[in-house]
Formats: sequence, structure tokens, C-alpha cells
Amino acid sequence: MMVATDESTSRNAHPLVQALQDEKTPVVKALVQTLTDHFEEQTCLLAICPNSRAVTKAALLAAQEANAPLLFTSTLNQVDRDRGYTGWTHDDLIGFIDRKADQLDLDVPILPCLDHGGPWLKDRHVIEDYTYEEAMSAVKQSLESCIDAGYELLHIDPTVDQRQPDREPTSIDWVVEHTLELIEHAEAYRRGQGRPPISYEVGTEEVHGGLADRDKFERFLEGLDAGLRERGLDDAWPCFVVGKVGTDLDTSYFEPDTARDLTTRTKPYGALVKGHYTDYVDNPDDYPLAGMGGANVGPEFTEEEYKALMDLVDLEHKIGKTSGLKKALREAVVESGRWKKWLHADEEGRAFNELDEERQNWLIRTGSRYVWSDREVSTARARLYENLDGYRDAEGYVLWRIKQAMMKYYHAFNLIDFNSRLERVLLPAQDPA
Repeated sequence: MMVATDESTSRNAHPLVQALQDEKTPVVKALVQTLTDHFEEQTCLLAICPNSRAVTKAALLAAQEANAPLLFTSTLNQVDRDRGYTGWTHDDLIGFIDRKADQLDLDVPILPCLDHGGPWLKDRHVIEDYTYEEAMSAVKQSLESCIDAGYELLHIDPTVDQRQPDREPTSIDWVVEHTLELIEHAEAYRRGQGRPPISYEVGTEEVHGGLADRDKFERFLEGLDAGLRERGLDDAWPCFVVGKVGTDLDTSYFEPDTARDLTTRTKPYGALVKGHYTDYVDNPDDYPLAGMGGANVGPEFTEEEYKALMDLVDLEHKIGKTSGLKKALREAVVESGRWKKWLHADEEGRAFNELDEERQNWLIRTGSRYVWSDREVSTARARLYENLDGYRDAEGYVLWRIKQAMMKYYHAFNLIDFNSRLERVLLPAQDPA
């Protein structure tokens, strides 16, 4: 439960959140334990990246329609002390969620989470060539900011060592050592601030983290378990371990057998496996059946936002008006330079205009999430909506398109009306006698 303020909403005191949290057990960890105890191989939690205002609004609407818990998982690129590409600090995001939840009269648990909290996993750390000390210091300050804002889960991910030549896999011992360092820092800060318990997620699906190998995956679990016990941090054992389950930027098939194997390895520690890169996955129905505890989806939803807006641009042209949104998006994505991090090896060093048209279109579509808050883009978007006044509820159409993409996962993960099932387990009817 997020810490109450004078502007606190009834959502912050949702009965399910109250039932899940006690003095020692944080909400998300208790929710994962409930999955294990009562819904094994039946349900997988959905975590949505709030990579734009429209995606965040649509997620609230989708969770309400599904009647299921909503996990928001923001990266440090998206939301951070420097406002990220969304323009939000961690406090800003929580404030936005709270206001929209009140306006929509939502009645679902909403749990904000951090995704990929680790050195050099924020573009700024790489672009500005942060030293190890600078990167770790920045991450620790960001963890503190998340805790202050009321985040419920922190993904601790020190699996990149920028000092390694040619991005060679980071050693498992190094990953364990620095995972422990960051958890210990977060716990010391949380306790010092008098904050309630918080949940943790560890590991990565990225090959550079070295955890793709199953033996190394188990060594990581063993080392983390021993280290937390040595530090007296048994209660901080993570509830999610991120595993490489077949999906990544260029693949979309989820591997159920791999997921089952990793789940077998993590369950003795009281954790479940969480998948990343779930966007456009071919077989989402297999996630709960394989025992997965959760899955993150992000770029897919903002790409749906882009596609919906391009439909509106086409309609705009039919009525003889022009907002300039398509041009503004292209220019903003190219100018941001972020498209370069998605280039294939044979594309390195080429100017944007030298790439194949299909690749240019993909880079603009997936890169749109970085520039929605750009002034020229937001101005053109407002002009588009204004041009379509009387022809289409433009914002409503965009939100509907994004929400429909989300509902696919709520259905596939067996989350429809999951709150009611949780209530039957956690809030049994009182015996009138």
C-alpha cells in the first residue's frame, strides 16, 4: 500500500492491498505467495510499462474492466529524478495515477514497480560515460526516490558492467555481489525512513547478464540466498526472478519447458519466474500454464498508440486537414538519437535516411515512446485531436486501441475477475454467528 497523504484516495486503502500486507510481508511478495498457494499454473500477473500518458490511462481502464490487480513497472529511462522521457519523476507518476484513479473511480489494487534498476541500464549513464561509482550512486539515489514515492517493488539489476570489453557476460559473482549491495542500500534507506516492507525482483533476461545459462542461474540464486542470510536480510528475498524464457527483442515465442525448469529452481526460494520482452508474444496462454508468476509488456502498447494515431492522421487527411503529427514524430525520433541503440550490426554507422524504409518505419514506431512528451509532438497531437472534433473522439479511440491490446493479456493470463477470486481467498465472508 502506498503511504497515505492528505490527498490519499480510497484506492490506496483497497481491501485486497490491506489483506495482503502486514508488518513483515510486502504487498507484491504476498500476492506472489498467494499465486503459489492457491492459483498455481492458473494465473500470471501482468506488469505494464507506463511509457506514455495514454498508455497509463489505458492501463487503468483495462485493469478496471478486467477487475484485476495492475502492476505498473517503469524503467529509469521512462521515469526518474531527471523526469525521464515521460517527463515524470517517481512522485509525478504516482500523482498522475492517483488523480486518474480518482477521476475514473477505480476499484482495483494498483502497484507501482521499478524495472531494471542497475548501473548503465539508463541511457544517460551510457551516453554521458558514467564511471562505475557515478552509475551506482545514481542508481542508489533513484532507488531512494522510488521508495519515497511509494513504489511497491524494486527490480535490482546490476547485470551490466560497462567496463567489460565487447559487452562480455558479467561474472555471476559480480552480479550477486552488487545485487546484494543495492538491496542492502534500499533496505537501510527504507527502514531509516520508516517505510513499510517492499518487494524485490532480481535477475535479467539479457544474455549480457550471464543468467541465460541454467547452471549460472542456479549459482546466482544460491549466492543471493547465502548473501542475504549473512546480512540478516532474509525478509528481503525477492518474489520474482527474471528468467530468459525465449522472448527478446527479435523473438516472440515463449518457451514453456524452459519456464517450467526455471520455475522449479526458483520456487524453493519462495519466488516465481517473471518474463520480460513479452510484447507481441506468440503464445501468451502458455505463461500461466508454465507456472510463470508475471510478465512485463511495454513497447507493444505504445506502438498501438502510434498505430491508432496514424489511423487518425489518415482520417484527418480525408477531411482536408493536416496536423503535422507524422512529420513531427519522425523528426523527434531521429533527433533523439535513441533509434541508434536498436540498430543491427550491419546497420551501425549508417544515417537514418540510409536505412531501409521498412526499418525506418519500425524505428519511428518503436521509438515514438521516447518523444511523446516532446513539445512539437504534443502540440501536433493536440492539433490532430482538434482537427477531428466532430468526426471522432480522437483520444477515446487511442485509449480504446491501447486497452484492447492490454485485454488480450488479461484474458491470456487468466486475470479476468481475478480480484473476486482473491477476495474469496483473502477476505472470506464472516460467519454471522
